[in-house]
Parts: sequence; structure tokens; C-alpha cells
Amino acid sequence: MAKSIYSVITGTGNYIPTRRIKNEDFLSYEFYEKDGVKLNKDNKDVISKFQEITTIAERRYVTEDQVTSDIAAFSAEAAIESAGIDKEDLDYVIVAHNFGDVTNENKQLDIVPSLAARVKQKLKIINPYAVAYDVPFGCPGWLQAMIQADYFIKSGDAKKVLVIGADVLSRVCDPHDRDSMIYADGAGAVILEGKESEKPIGILAHKTRSDTFEYANMLFMGKSYNNTNGCVGNPYLKMNGRKLYQYALETVPMAIQACLEKSNTHLSEIKKILIHQANGKMDDAILERLYKLYDLPVLEGVMPMTIEFLGNSSVATIPTLLDLILKGEVKGHELIKGDKIVFASVGAGMNINAAVYTM
Repeated sequence: MAKSIYSVITGTGNYIPTRRIKNEDFLSYEFYEKDGVKLNKDNKDVISKFQEITTIAERRYVTEDQVTSDIAAFSAEAAIESAGIDKEDLDYVIVAHNFGDVTNENKQLDIVPSLAARVKQKLKIINPYAVAYDVPFGCPGWLQAMIQADYFIKSGDAKKVLVIGADVLSRVCDPHDRDSMIYADGAGAVILEGKESEKPIGILAHKTRSDTFEYANMLFMGKSYNNTNGCVGNPYLKMNGRKLYQYALETVPMAIQACLEKSNTHLSEIKKILIHQANGKMDDAILERLYKLYDLPVLEGVMPMTIEFLGNSSVATIPTLLDLILKGEVKGHELIKGDKIVFASVGAGMNINAAVYTM
């Protein structure tokens, strides 16, 4: 049998910020409705309801001196070391993010130069043919960057690609919007390499969709709900939570099913589903609907979760989760050679993507 080139993850890394922000830290906050009226509820009840809906008990924030490109570089260093490669052999450095290097003092988006260029410089990569660029694609950005890297590898344009997902959402959170409690900071990275194999390995198939006509504005930038706080412009991330929840339930399971069919894989063959850690209850509901499509009971332990203690760090959730599992840091979960897994994400745009991968 002839050998083919497959895109295989050979190294992983993450950076989990050191600041732990627990739900009780929001007890002193003043929350407002979107119409600017102060929320007439006790914060204890607001936070309790939030945890019930999302499963989030705490999240991580970066320290005041850190920006997104810093933590992206930290995760990249770990992935390069894990893969045991020479960083000068990289063909691409791709960074998925959504807000650039927002500083603690200034909410303005800063993406010139690109974050990938900054990360490449911080890694001290000299090779000019290690092409550095960014992917802004909502929460599915890291997986979309993986899909692009797979195309580069399959075409023969690349042999080694560094793919990073990093975001600092704590600086685009409206402190007067209770939805902001969902967001966190973090970074995850992988090295994707081309490997010859007779047997299919690595990325088997992927599928992406963008539902912009009806759903483009379910996540958007807007003003603070407290219209007296002197906020200028629209620096805060906002979402239509209920509509987004329903959209995800209706579309993500079908997108995963389409990807499985493209790879000639049945859901029963899948060992783990690594889904974007967006909302614990929402992810549970997506999983139930996916298994219902196959008329199967949900496989116990198929969906490892970190959102309870890491929150939603957007593009960083999946690569961080993968790295933690491979390093034995997610209790009750492991991946071994030959296991088939699914990556899946949904986010701003609205964009959805999925990939089937063999370890």
C-alpha cells in the first residue's frame, strides 16, 4: 500500500494564567441590564444562577504586565520543547486570537504588527521563511488554523507548523454585564508535522461552516451596560446568549456528524470529543443531541471538561484541554495511540468547525 502524508500533532503546550478569579470575587460588582437599569437582584443569586447554567466556578486572568502575544509565546515554547524540534525548521507560525494585545491600561485593539510576528520575535526565530500570520475567526480560530495548516502540509508547502490559540478576554469584559463572568484568559499551542503513513493517522477530515446571514451579530462589541462609567466607544464583548445557545444546539451536532461522515467514521468509534469549553450545560446538551443523531446513549466520560475551573478562554480552550489530557492532568481521561477523537468549536461569526483525528 502506498504511503500518504498526514498532519500529525507531535507536541503540545499551554499557558494557564496565575490569577484565579473565583465566583465569589464578583459579589462586590454592580450588574446592570442591557437597557442601563441596575439589576434588582442579590449578587449571590445572580452568581449562583450563573454557575448553575454554565458550570463555571472560577476562571484565570493574566497579570497586569502580560498581553496575549506573551502568553501565546509561553505556550509555543512548551509545544516546541514537547515536539523536540528546532524552532528554525518551522514553516509557519499561525496565531488564532480575537482581540490582539489589549493592555491593562488601554482597551484599544493592537494587531500591528500581527501577533504571530510578535510571537515569532519573542521565540527568537530567525528563519525568514517561517511565515507568521494571524487567524481571527471567533472561538473556532485555533481549529481553523489547524485546518489551514493541514492544507499546507498536504499540499507539500509545509512540513512543520506551529499553531497557537491565545486570548485575553478579561480586558474586553464589561464589569457591569453578568455574562462577562464566563470569560477567561489562556493560551494553547501544538506542533503539526507531516508524517508518511500507509495507515490513516492524524487529521482524517475537517468541516467548517459560517452562518453569517442570520447570525453574524450574536457576538459583537458594545458599550458598558453602566452608561455612567465614562466608557468611550464600544470596547466590550457582548453576546445574545439565549439565541446563541439555541443556534449551537441546532447546528453543532450536525456539523460534527457531517465531519464524521466525511472521514468515514462512526460516532461509536470516537474515544473523546474535545469541544470548545464555551458553557458547560450547553456542551452537555450538544453532546446529547449528537448521540441522539446516531440513536446511541451518550458514552460516559467521552467529553472531558475544564470550563469549571478555567472558564471560557475562547481559542485557547481546545489546545489547552488537549495538552492537559496528554500530560495526565485531567482526571479520568487519557489518550493513547490509535484513539480517534473529535475536535469541535462554535463561536463569533457565527462559525462552526470540526475535525476527526487519529492519535
